[in-house]
Amino acid sequence: MSSNGLKSVKVEKDLGIMIISDLKCSQQCEYAYSKANRVMGMIRRTITCKEPRIMLSLYKTLVRPHAEYCFCAWNPSYKKDKELLEKIQHRYTKMIINMREWTYEGRLKSLWLWTLEERRNRQDIIEVFKMYRG
Repeated sequence: MSSNGLKSVKVEKDLGIMIISDLKCSQQCEYAYSKANRVMGMIRRTITCKEPRIMLSLYKTLVRPHAEYCFCAWNPSYKKDKELLEKIQHRYTKMIINMREWTYEGRLKSLWLWTLEERRNRQDIIEVFKMYRG
């Protein structure tokens, strides 16, 4: 590289993933939370029929991908980050008609959803299996 030195940066964003110099993913979790939050706000303002089938389809298509985008590269390890991401699904399921008063676990069971942490753990197991099998 001749005499050109490398610059030191605190955060580098590549393909939508923030790589922080200390390799912690808190900033990425906050970024994913804010993007998912904006989409949830748009859905809340524009969709009038909030029946489970429609809302679940919108969630899986528009909201959850922001919380799960390439998470195998930045899987959160701190409890506060996991709770922040889980809050996305928690708040969204409350928007569905007649489910506001239910417990979070009851809403998940009724909608046939897993927690986001369970989905991350399952995906990690699948990746390890793929590596093991070649």
